[in-house]
Amino acid sequence: MPDLSEASHPAGTPGSFTAVTWNLFHGRDFPPDPALFTWRSRLLRRTERNATHIQVNRPLPDAFARTLDALDWQVALLQEAPPRWLARLGRSCRASGALALTSRNELPALRAAAAALNPDLIASNEGGSNMLLVRAPGRVDHVERVRLATHPERRTLLLARVLLPDGAPLAVACMHLSVDSTGQGQAEAERSAELATRFAGATPLLFGGDLNLRPRDHPATFASLRDSFGLVAPTSPGAIDHLLTAGAQALSPPLALEPSARELHVEPGRRLRLSDHAPVAGSFEVR
Repeated sequence: MPDLSEASHPAGTPGSFTAVTWNLFHGRDFPPDPALFTWRSRLLRRTERNATHIQVNRPLPDAFARTLDALDWQVALLQEAPPRWLARLGRSCRASGALALTSRNELPALRAAAAALNPDLIASNEGGSNMLLVRAPGRVDHVERVRLATHPERRTLLLARVLLPDGAPLAVACMHLSVDSTGQGQAEAERSAELATRFAGATPLLFGGDLNLRPRDHPATFASLRDSFGLVAPTSPGAIDHLLTAGAQALSPPLALEPSARELHVEPGRRLRLSDHAPVAGSFEVR
């Protein structure tokens, strides 16, 4: 896990901040051993174990809240976040927040009850959201939501104006774009960039989330984001989770954190690994 402490709190540097983006996998765990995913666990909620990890089938809001709070950030962009978790995550992280509902959110009370009973069985059908958290004394100041797609999944762009802890303004765009197999992701990325840069105006922009696009597979799309909208720099050639910026300079470039950043020691010698995505963190200075 990279040390972001110095970059995220540079003394006397206004407008400097650390951001993280994390796909929460609808609040479920994801051990590295595929053999731990069993029908016994999925149907009977039996905890499975190997020498190093466990796989559980139960709600994990407190585990995600503790893990997110332990990361170093002032601005957090979350995807596949259970909508009902917004207030709990905000309290745990001492943050204000906003969300944009994405897919499968009809009959929310029934979906929440099913997810509480058997998270792995209902999986993404519990309903999802894109979520933004800003740690106090920073705050979310204004929010807009734009629907990007309705099929095969509803995709919604979350736009926000925030004030960083030192009062500097920042525009944020948080998204989870369509998977590559749909052929829609590139167009959604460029439309999101156009909407976000128009929303931001002269304010520095943080543009990120789960783009479902790898720079090595879609170099033209990332070149367009750079050349047409000034958005730099993707996480890595093989990454799909990104923190791009316009009007801000990277002090510590976005980097996927090590598995230990999202693992909890829950039994002697065994860990619980949260989500199938690693958090991506970077530190920036507003120009």
